[in-house]
Amino acid sequence: MKKVFGVLFLAFFLVSLGLPAMAADTYKIKLAYVVPETQSTHIAAKEVFKKYVEEKSGGRITVELYPNGQLGGDRQAIEAVQLGTIQMTIPAAAVLSGFEPKFQVFDLPFLFKDKKAAYKALDGELGEKLNAMLIPLGLRNLAYGENGYRHITNNRGPIKTPADLKGLKIRTMENPVHMATFRRLGANPTPMSFGELYTALQQKTVDAQENPIPLIYTTKFYEVQKYCSLTGHVYAATVVLINDAFFNKLPKDLQKIVVEGAKKYREEQRKMATKQDMEMLAQLKKAGMQVNELTPAEKKAFIQATLPVYDEFKDKLGADLVELAKKANN
Repeated sequence: MKKVFGVLFLAFFLVSLGLPAMAADTYKIKLAYVVPETQSTHIAAKEVFKKYVEEKSGGRITVELYPNGQLGGDRQAIEAVQLGTIQMTIPAAAVLSGFEPKFQVFDLPFLFKDKKAAYKALDGELGEKLNAMLIPLGLRNLAYGENGYRHITNNRGPIKTPADLKGLKIRTMENPVHMATFRRLGANPTPMSFGELYTALQQKTVDAQENPIPLIYTTKFYEVQKYCSLTGHVYAATVVLINDAFFNKLPKDLQKIVVEGAKKYREEQRKMATKQDMEMLAQLKKAGMQVNELTPAEKKAFIQATLPVYDEFKDKLGADLVELAKKANN
């Protein structure tokens, strides 16, 4: 019996020694973002990134999703990723300007002629240069997703000329380029957290807002805004951020899975976002929103009115980055 007991004790001891190693080999990723479950960011995070990473890692990585700003707005989520209290977030790229000002290059008005040009810049040299600037901040960008082109909604009337924006109190992100753009157009830009926006529109704290179609629809801004003008003044990218220290602690095979999962997410999410643009614009019209598109001549007036923004920020952003962005249109 002593021998049997000794063998059992030894077996138990050896197993207990292995438990810490087994526990250390499993990882949890908390992934947070402000958009609701109906928006493409969440759908692709759930159906592509989470599914791919968990399956390919054989359960060594689990991904927990926190939509609807459950863990704070974009800025708070980025700060939490820096601190390591959460591991990942997918914020609007524009919000990164508060952490690295050169990210404002994406927010120059009417910068990309179409989505193809935007993808070329984001996935190419410009995106790589900007990604490198995040590492010293404790952040790593795994991929660029999209929110789409930003458009203006308000209750005063259709926006067809810059004069239609004169004196309009419009909510913007806390982004200097966005704010400068709307000042040039005669509006009164008012920075505010996205989570506070619906109530601010409802209570008429602000008169207008600007966002991509899927966010206008999924956040139900059509309930508190009557007019939607398809200005397409800024192409809005998103970034798939991960805490750099957490990423570096992952074994190489798991790093590869996370990177591959982010790329698969990017491709699918962009397709979803484009599809949602069309479907949700139709839903906005069905909900009673009055939608107007700009003619080429009308759009040209907006482009001309905002050209000084490029000169205003050229030195701060770096002429090389601005030229790299423009080059993507060729």
